Amino acid sequence: MSNKLIIFDTTLRDGEQSPGASMNRDEKVRIARALERLRVDVIEAGFPAASPGDFESVNAVARVVRDSVVCGLARALDADIEKAGLALRDASRCRIHTFIATSPIHMQRKLRMEPDQVIEHAVRAVKKARQYTDDVEFSPEDAGRSEEDFLCRILEAVIEAGAGTLNIPDTVGYSLPDQFGGMIRRLRERIPNSDKAIFSVHCHNDLGLAVANSLSAVLNGARQVECTINGLGERAGNAALEEIVMAVKTRKDVFPCHVDIDTREIVATSRLVSNITGFPVQPNKAIVGANAFAHESGIHQDGVLKSRETYEIMSAEEVGWVANRMVLGKHSGRNAFKTRMQELGIELASEQELNQAFQRFKELADKKHQIFDEDLQALVTEAASVADDEVVRLIALQVCSETGETPHARVTLRLDQDETKGEADGSGAVDASFKAIESIVNTQSTLQLYSVNNITTGTDAQGEVTVRLERAGRIVNGQGADTDIVIASAKAYINAVNKLLTPRQRMHPQVSGDV
Repeated sequence: MSNKLIIFDTTLRDGEQSPGASMNRDEKVRIARALERLRVDVIEAGFPAASPGDFESVNAVARVVRDSVVCGLARALDADIEKAGLALRDASRCRIHTFIATSPIHMQRKLRMEPDQVIEHAVRAVKKARQYTDDVEFSPEDAGRSEEDFLCRILEAVIEAGAGTLNIPDTVGYSLPDQFGGMIRRLRERIPNSDKAIFSVHCHNDLGLAVANSLSAVLNGARQVECTINGLGERAGNAALEEIVMAVKTRKDVFPCHVDIDTREIVATSRLVSNITGFPVQPNKAIVGANAFAHESGIHQDGVLKSRETYEIMSAEEVGWVANRMVLGKHSGRNAFKTRMQELGIELASEQELNQAFQRFKELADKKHQIFDEDLQALVTEAASVADDEVVRLIALQVCSETGETPHARVTLRLDQDETKGEADGSGAVDASFKAIESIVNTQSTLQLYSVNNITTGTDAQGEVTVRLERAGRIVNGQGADTDIVIASAKAYINAVNKLLTPRQRMHPQVSGDV
C-alpha cells in the first residue's frame, strides 16, 4: 500500500453547493491557482453538465492548472461524461469522477432502478469515461447507508471496467468513525481486485464527524481524502482540508502516510475562499480561525513564553499565519503593485485591467496607510463581482445618523443607464441604507444574513460585509468591502441584488436524470 495520502479538493464543486456560494469562472480560476500553490493533488473543478457556466469554468481551470490533476464530476450518464471529457480536453492531467446512488432508499425512490441495473449503468459509465482518460474515479453515492454486500459487487465490477479510484462517500453524514473505518477495511479485504484501485473517502459533516470519519478511513487503508477549504460544502459542509492535512502531519506517530501539501499556503488559501464565497471563518475554527494560535489565559501565556510546545502542538508559521509580507502604500509604484499581484497568483488579462486595478489600489491607499495582501485580494474580488451582468450600481450614498434622531439614508443608483434616487428611514444607518436601496430595486427579498469582518487589523482597516438574500427559495450572497462599513454594506446588498436579478440555471449534481 502506498504511504502517500492523496488530497482531493472539491471546494470548486461540492463547496460551491453551499447556498449562496456560487462562484464565477474567474473566481474559480483564482481559487484553482491557490490550490495548485498549496500543492493539492487533485482539484475537482466542477460539474460540467450542470450548466454552460460550469462547463466553461471547468474548461478554464483545465487550461491554467499544470501541476495538479483537474477533475470533472459526471453522473453515470453518457451525456454527462461526454461533457466532462470535452471540458477537460485541455488539461495537462485530468480525471473523470462518475457516480450513481447505491443505497436502497436512493435506488428505490430516486433512481427507481433494480440493483443489477445500477451495476450495469455504473460499469457502462466507467467504460465511457475511459474513452477520455485513463484516470477514472467511481463513487457509490450514499455508500454510508448502502448494503455492504452490494457495495462489494458494484465496486468489484467498476474496478474490472477500469476505475482506478473508488470513492466511498458518507453523503448524508450518517456514519460514526469506528463504523466508517471498519467498512473501508472490510471492503478492501472482501473485494477480490481491491489491490488494483485506490480507496478514497468523501465525508459530510452533518453530525460534526466528517474529519473524524475521514481520518478513521485513512487508518483503515484509504489513501485519498476528498475535502474542502474551510470545510465548505452543502448543509453542514465537508471534511476540512486544513484539519485533515495537519492531523496527518502532526500525528506522524499514528498515521502511516504523508501528504505533499505546502502547509505554509493554508491560511492564504483559506482567506481567499472566504473572501470570494462570503463565508467567514469562525474565530475558533481549527488551524485557520483567528483564535487558533491565540492565548489569553495567564497560565497558557506563561507556558508558551517558556516553551511553545507546552500549549501549541504545531506552529502558526507552519500553516502560514506569520509570514513576511510586502506592505504597499500610497507611494508604491505600478511595478511593485503588479509584482505583488503576480506573487499572489492574481493575473490581470490586459494592460487596461492592470491600470484599472492600480487605480482602485491608489483610491484605497488614500483611505488607509498600509495595504496588505488581504486588501489586494478583496479589491480584486470586489472588482470581479461587479464586472459580470451588473444591472444595479451604487453612485452615491448619504446617511444621517444622530443620537436621539431616526437614521435616514439617501441613495443614488444606476439601473442599466438611468440614475434613480431613493431615500428611507431605518433603525440604524445600515438598515436605512438597505431600505433606500430596496425602495428603488424592489426585489421583495428577505435578508437572511448580515455579517461584518475586518480584513486586516487597525482602525483604518477595510470592513468586509456579507449579505445573504432569499427570494422564492433562491439564496444569494453579496460581498462588499470599504473602510466605511455603511458603504461596504450598501455595496454588499447591491452585489446580492445583482445576483438575484440575473437568474442562474444550474443543475444539482445529485439530481437524477434519465438513465
